[in-house]
Amino acid sequence: MKEKNIDEKYSIEKKFNALIITLSIAVPVLVAILFKVKLKDYGIDVEPLTFLPPIYAFINGITAMLLILGVYAIKNGNKKMHQNLMQSAIACSVVFLVMYVAYHMTSDSTPFGGVGIIRYVYFFILISHILLSIAVIPLVLITYVKALSERFDKHKKIAKITFPIWLYVAVTGVIVYLMIAPYYVY
Repeated sequence: MKEKNIDEKYSIEKKFNALIITLSIAVPVLVAILFKVKLKDYGIDVEPLTFLPPIYAFINGITAMLLILGVYAIKNGNKKMHQNLMQSAIACSVVFLVMYVAYHMTSDSTPFGGVGIIRYVYFFILISHILLSIAVIPLVLITYVKALSERFDKHKKIAKITFPIWLYVAVTGVIVYLMIAPYYVY
């Protein structure tokens, strides 16, 4: 395989810059808007998708495992496995997002019923999870584009920032689900 010259590498990155910016803004805004949209309010009669939360929590867990395995693969020099694992982690994150939005468009939000210190712990984890899930979008996209453009020095540098944030978001997604699961009404 022929190595890309520096102009080709920058050209690939330039092609994706507008998309990265657009998705980094549009995804959180659309999720926030769609989170407030209830299909029943628009006369669309659908059953609440109450079965989704454990599934998308499981997908968050899978994402965390894929991220860890991806780091393990690259540290052992297996670039192809690393690439496949990271692409799978991105796909899992997209599937999670679709399910999350679908659930919230068909079901009322579940209030956390815990009291005392656990309530503060829950909201700390939830708020940090939400804020970092917004921040991780451009980080993942930039990291991925650096790899696509074969600028592996830059990829590695930003991946050291992206990985712990993305892993935190995936793991706290599972924790948030486990903490609120007793309060779901099925």
